[in-house]
Order: sequence, then structure tokens, then C-alpha cells
Amino acid sequence: MTRAQKMHAYIPITVLWLTVISARTLDDYERNKTSLLEQEAIVSVGAGLRLSEDELQVNNILMTLKDEENKNSIANPENYNFTKHYFTYRDQIEKSRVYQIIKRMPKGAALHVHSTFVLDEEYMLSLTYEDHLYGCYVGTDLKLRFSDGVPQRPCPTNWTLLSELRNATDVEQFDSELKKRFTLYCRDQKDIDTDINAVWNHFDSIHSITKPLITYRPVREKYIYESLKRFYDDNVMYIEMRSGFHRLYELDGSEYDPTFLVRLHMDVTKRFIEDHPDFIGIKFILTKHRSANIKDIQEAVSVARKIKTEYPHMFAGFDLVGQEDVGRPLSEFLPALLDANDMDFFFHAGETNWLGMQSDENLIDAILLGTKRIGHGYALAKHPVLMSLVKKKDIAVEVNVISNAVLALSRDVRNHPLAIFLSFGLPVVLSSDDPGVWGAAPLSHDFYVAFMAVANQHSDLRLLKQLAINSIRYSALENRRKTRLFKVFNKRWSEFLKEVLAMSL
Repeated sequence: MTRAQKMHAYIPITVLWLTVISARTLDDYERNKTSLLEQEAIVSVGAGLRLSEDELQVNNILMTLKDEENKNSIANPENYNFTKHYFTYRDQIEKSRVYQIIKRMPKGAALHVHSTFVLDEEYMLSLTYEDHLYGCYVGTDLKLRFSDGVPQRPCPTNWTLLSELRNATDVEQFDSELKKRFTLYCRDQKDIDTDINAVWNHFDSIHSITKPLITYRPVREKYIYESLKRFYDDNVMYIEMRSGFHRLYELDGSEYDPTFLVRLHMDVTKRFIEDHPDFIGIKFILTKHRSANIKDIQEAVSVARKIKTEYPHMFAGFDLVGQEDVGRPLSEFLPALLDANDMDFFFHAGETNWLGMQSDENLIDAILLGTKRIGHGYALAKHPVLMSLVKKKDIAVEVNVISNAVLALSRDVRNHPLAIFLSFGLPVVLSSDDPGVWGAAPLSHDFYVAFMAVANQHSDLRLLKQLAINSIRYSALENRRKTRLFKVFNKRWSEFLKEVLAMSL
């Protein structure tokens, strides 16, 4: 362990804040430098945790590997370079020995996940092999719909069974092109979307083709179970899913009430817990798109109230989603939102690079409306008063590093504002937003990139553990289930330490 690592591992919980004067001797210089580093470190996320003997041993392994990997990255930037787009190094992440530790680490909860974008293009492609799926080309776009006969929906060409479209051409080529419709990922850097509006348009096109697939009730049932399994296998024991008011449908075209989606999640989750007893469950954050008008928001709040009444253990709260730069700000919906003071808010706010625009000023509205957490909060670092207020009011910031990189907010993840949030000691939780759309692990990739590229290079196991603890502490779970989740986490954490110590890394 280096001198800096030792210093960071053993900093006392409280320190005397010293007045640092100009160094007159080498001893003064060393003493004052050490003091400044200590004072900075003590306020950072995780600094207050004490490591046990096992944790110290694991930390030595982790920090040695972290130092080696970062030195290798600096020395060989052509091979592994966090300054480049996430897509250029995504497939190398799982080869990392640091990642192999993080993958095994219990992560508590995922609190910012959109239910329709959890699974990757390979799984989405597999769903297109389900029976009774029809396709219709509208120019270069492809519409999909399950039906027991030709769908009774407008189509400028003809609705045709997708199996017939697939078999009428080269199947491998057809599937390769179809997979591209379910992902933002591309291997060639010149093809990567870097314009924020272009990437959001691409993102929205994925939603358009995905939604008819997973609003078919039998497919959604499979999709939910597989989503839970992916998170569980990534050592996540509880999820708060954001979802719109989707009406699921059957082959005959009949549709369910929006509340049915919650009941289906409840039933599938119950079955999943029977198979995986240490999984705690899920809660819903119901969402409405920012393109809606105030009447739409009022109707959405009404449905949310119904769900809260009928399924109180499944309901967390309400949010607005969509690109903030072009969407309506929270301030336009104040009458409806102020009237919804009987439910909790978890607002997306400040997912923007702008300063002094309605998008970053959503942060002000979210705080004034009493949001329990802030989704993304990317622009928060440009608002020092708000940042202090968030810390004082203990409002957790749901940070999604890879999402911000892919959706063209952060070109070099080392400059992500998460670094400031962590240094300032904000209540941060890490999540993954829409991992399926860019082929990331449910949560481990975000932990890895945050730990290796964004956080202070002296940040160690305490940061990782604190982030996991934060995800439980700031969840919407009732106290009883929150206590149980902490017990599950602590048990899994002890097992994780033993597993790492037994590994040959």
C-alpha cells in the first residue's frame, strides 16, 4: 500500500481544520500538504467508514490492481482509454481484475432504472422469434405488433409475419440489422452519435420499436423475470423501476388498465423471490413524459394515486422523464404537482450541460417541490447554493455515469461532475438508467467506470461500500424491508470479502 493509500485508509473520522500557511521549509511543505490532503479526504463520500481486518486485506488487493490498471491505461492509451467514448472500451471492461472484484461485490439497490431498457439487443432479438409477431415497414422504420391475425392498425405497406420477412432473406443479415434497432452501441467510433439531439432521436427510435414488443402481456412477463435475474446475478437485491402508464395487450388486441402492469410486476416478482429468497423486491416510480400537457399530468397523477391505494407496497412515487433541454420544465406543471402532495417525487432534474436555462433550473423546482431524490443532477455542480442545500437536506443524487457519457453530456468521464459530488460528500447513489440500450451490465459497469475513471484515485473500498449503503439508505423501502435489505447486504458483504481473499487475481 502506498503512503497516500495508507493515509486515506486511516484518516480519523474528525480532524482539526488547520490554517495552512506558506511553507518556509521542506518540513513545513510536507506537513501542510499532508494536512490539506487529509482535510479534503475527510469530507468525501465513504471517508467515515472504518475497515475491518478482512476489508483492509481486500482493500490492499483492490488498490494494487487499481494502480496497475490505471498506470497501464496511461502508458498504453491506444488500448484502454477513459478519455474515449464508452463504446470504445466497453468490451474490455470484463477483462479487468478490478471489475472482477466489483462484479462480485454486493451493491445493495438500483434506484434509477427505466423498466423498458434493462435488457440488451441479444435478448430483444430473441423476443422477435416469438409466435404471432407481425412487422410493417414505414420507410426505413419497422413497426412490430403481436396479433392472432393481421393487425387492424394502419400500415402504409403490408403487415407481414416477421418470421416470413426473416426467412425471405439472409437470416443472419436480417437479424444483424434488426439488432441494431435495439441498441445505441456501435463498434466504429466514426459512427457513434456525439450530437446530443441526434443521440436522443436515436434513443427515442429504440423506444418506438421496443414498446410494442414488451407491452404484449406474455412477453412482458418473461421480460420482467429476466430483468430481475440480470440484476440479481449482478448482486443487486432491490430495484426501483421507473415506468410509464403502459397498457399491456393480448393477441386479440384487448388492452389492460394501466394498473395491470404493476400487478404483473408484483406477481412475477413474487415468483422470482420464491426462486431467490434473498431478493427483496421492487417498487415503481410512475412516470410521464415531459412532452405532456398539464391535463395529461393531472390524469397521470390520478392513476398514480390509484396505484398507490391498490398496491402501496409496490408504489414509490412519481417522476417526469424525457430530454430536459427540449422538454417542458417542471415549472409548467406546478398546479398539478403542487396538488400531488400526497405522494413522493423522484424528479429527473439538471440532466444538461446548460447553465441558466430551464433545464438546469429544474433543479430548483425539484428541490422546492420536495423531491426525495434527484435523477442525474448533472448540472448541480454549477449551482453551489443548491449543492449545499442538497447536502443539508440530505437529498440523494442518482448518478448514471455511463448514461451521461452515451447520451452526449460527458465526452471524457474523468470530467463527470460525480467527482465533485463525491469530493463534496453529497449523498450519492450510483445507478445505470438504461443499461440494455448500450449493452452494459445492470450496475457493475457503472460502479467500475465511476471507481476507476471518475472518483479520486485514492478512493478505495470504503467508497464502493458507502455507495452500496447509500442505495439502501435512500431507497423508498419501508423500514422493515430496509432493515432486511441491510441484513442481506451485510451477509453478502462478508461472503464477498472471503471470496476475494480466496481468489487468485
